[in-house]
Amino acid sequence: MQIPSHVCIFVNMKITLLTVGKTDVRWVREGLELYVSRLSHYAKFSVKEIPELKNVSSLTREQIKEKEGDLILASVAPSDELVLLDERGRRFRSVEFASFLQDRLARSGRDIVFVIGGAYGFPEKVYDRAGSMISLSEMTFSHQMVRVIFAEQLYRAFTIMRGEPYHHEG
Repeated sequence: MQIPSHVCIFVNMKITLLTVGKTDVRWVREGLELYVSRLSHYAKFSVKEIPELKNVSSLTREQIKEKEGDLILASVAPSDELVLLDERGRRFRSVEFASFLQDRLARSGRDIVFVIGGAYGFPEKVYDRAGSMISLSEMTFSHQMVRVIFAEQLYRAFTIMRGEPYHHEG
């Protein structure tokens, strides 16, 4: 599974972490910035934040999900591979996630957009558009923390693919 360091299949591919809402917690923002910086050595990685909806007090949860879903879908190109971070998604060990990512990068040739939805999840139209779903844990994390946890796991996946000494299997 290790990719030789002289082979870089990731150069032209973009990976985006699309989130609903801004990061307003300083240590989360700093942690995310750390992994965004580290990931720049492996891929064109960016974080795109969709602003939270305003004046939602009169809306139902379903209406909020639908409006957020519209914003998510408007932020994704038709050619992008969409991967939802969702509690119902497939769970991976880190090495398995590296293999999943390597497979997507090697065979699809498409930019990959990983999406963290809003507090109420995704509407059906976003599930329908998605190519796959992954779960980071059976536990629930705040949407703020998921950003850092996912970015770290993405970084870990690249180091596993490259055989670099960040990940320790044991």
